[in-house]
Order: sequence, then structure tokens, then C-alpha cells
Amino acid sequence: MDIAIFGAQGIALSFYKALRKLSNVDVKCFLVTSLAGNPCNIDDIPVLELTGGNGCLNGIDREKTEVYIATPENVQYEIEEVLENNGFSRHHRIISDKYAAIMELYYATLGEFPLLRSKLVGSKFSFARCLVALSEYDKPLRDRVVFEDWMEPIQVGSVLGDRIIANLRDDTGNNISYKNENYSELTALYWLWKNRLCGRGGENVYYGLMQYRRRLMIAKDDLYRLEANGVDAVLPYPMIYEPNISVHPKRYLRDNDLKNLLTALDELQPLYAEAASTILLQPYFYNYNIILARKSVLADYCNWLFPILGRVEELNAYNGTERADRYIGYMGELLETLYFMYHKEDLCLAHTGCKFYV
Repeated sequence: MDIAIFGAQGIALSFYKALRKLSNVDVKCFLVTSLAGNPCNIDDIPVLELTGGNGCLNGIDREKTEVYIATPENVQYEIEEVLENNGFSRHHRIISDKYAAIMELYYATLGEFPLLRSKLVGSKFSFARCLVALSEYDKPLRDRVVFEDWMEPIQVGSVLGDRIIANLRDDTGNNISYKNENYSELTALYWLWKNRLCGRGGENVYYGLMQYRRRLMIAKDDLYRLEANGVDAVLPYPMIYEPNISVHPKRYLRDNDLKNLLTALDELQPLYAEAASTILLQPYFYNYNIILARKSVLADYCNWLFPILGRVEELNAYNGTERADRYIGYMGELLETLYFMYHKEDLCLAHTGCKFYV
């Protein structure tokens, strides 16, 4: 029976790598709705347009091919319908729980990116507070979302909106709420940095940031293992990109953005600028700007991150409402990858899945 993977970006490539490593199956092809913005092949396996003409699916037995849908979950139901309409009846959605499970096995097999679930020694409860960024413009979710007692919703871009949807807002205290159109969820991280991590006002051991649609898979029991095992930061399993992670920001950033980012690094953090030439040429990428970290570690990261982003703004000819495309938020993902890959030997990092709510 033939196997195909629907998708050709980070989730699909990561799932493919794990599937090949763990089961040694052969993948016939990757399927996409359009080749625009997608590679023509992955690992010498063709990427085919599902609805393309010219016989591009010749040789594919649609009735017998198993299709794994490895895309963001919010589009998977629509993809199922498209597959059905094109004769593919054997399809399986790779939801975030399944994706996390296979990536956990994959990274455990590689011995890379230590897993949170492997931290089984000790039982010392760590007081934690994780902000969950949400906006009044977020689309309603089909899933039921529960905020555990260590999670706190924060409304981002609240100074720009009309409705109050959370008790905590990013336009209070020391804030950059007005920059939300470019900084996205990072206005919540800035608020956390300035109002909870700097000086007095933060009494928890661990602090973090997640999004209303994307959350680290951390259970209350996991909080008993963090400090007992010396964990400095919990990050999502990295996604895999080929030939390297530089292909990811090119989908969202303009040509001059990366140049400005490297200039800012060279001016403010020359050691990281030097390391960037290596780290940006490796395949592992931390998506979504989500993290839970020891207070001191997260403070150090923010002290490093926001001056760089501020300098990028100064170097950019277009900012604020002239830009309004979340470009700083996407740069944050790149910088999170750079920072924690740089410190992977001197920080105790643990990794877990990312729950995607739809």
C-alpha cells in the first residue's frame, strides 16, 4: 500500500523524518493544493499538486493510498474534504497529540533535544505562571479551552481594540501594546518581562508565554519535576526544515528583514552574530514563541531579545501601521531558536509537544 503525506512544510517534513526513522516506510509523494511557495521535491520525493492537471498524479492509486495530513490542524477538515473530492478515501489527520507522540519517539531515538517526559526524578513543586496571549480578533475555537490555575490569559494589542476580553491586558504598566501589529504575541512577553521578571513583582520560580491556539503540553504533574531536575526552560519539539531553517523566515519576512536582523546582532551581540552563520544552517527550528522557563533564564532571554528587535525596527524603513504584518513576531521565533541553540550545552532544556486548538 502506498503512503502519501499531505503538506510540504515544517510539520510535514518533521513527520516524514520521524516516520522514516521509526518505521522505515517508503513515502510515494507529498501532496499539496498548490506548488506555489512549496518545494518541488523533498528528499528526492516529488511534491504533487492534488488538483493539478497534466497527469501529475499518474501512477498514484487513489483508492489504496494512505494519506497522512500533516498540516496545521485548523485546515485539516478542509483538506479531508478536498481529498475525498479527489478520490482519496484513506486519510488520517495528524493532530497535535499524534504529532507530539511521534516526535517524542523520534528525538528520543536520536538522543537529541531532551524530553520533558524523561524528567522523572524527584518531586518538588515549582510555582509557575504562564501567560496565554489572546486577542479580540481571534477566531472562535471549536475546541473547549481550559485555563489551568497556573495559566493567566492576557489580552494583547488591547490598546488598539475596543473590547475587553481578559482581566490582564498588555496596555497596563510598562508596555508596548501599541506595537502589537508587528510584535504579535511578543507584546505579552514584553509585558511579562517588564512587569513580572524585572525586580519585584514576580514570586514564581517559572514564567512563560503561550498562545490561545498553541500551548506547550505541560500537565500540572510536570511542574513537580522542573526544579527537581534543574530544568531551565521548556520548549516545543523543534520542527525540521530543509535544507536549513533559513527557508522558514523567507516565507514571512521581506528580503531586507534578515539583513537588518543580522546587522542588529552584529552591533549588539557579535558572539551570537558569529554563531548565527552556523545555527541558521541547521534544520531545527523553535516555532510559535512559546516557552516556560526559570525566571532568571527568561529575564536574561528578554534582556537579550528586545534590544535586538528594537534595533531592527530602527533599521527598518517601514514600521507601525505602515507594516502591520507581524514581522517582528516572526523574527522572535528565529531569535528564540538562535538563543537557545546557542545555550543548549550550558542550559538544561526540556522539550514537549505543542497542543494546537481549532
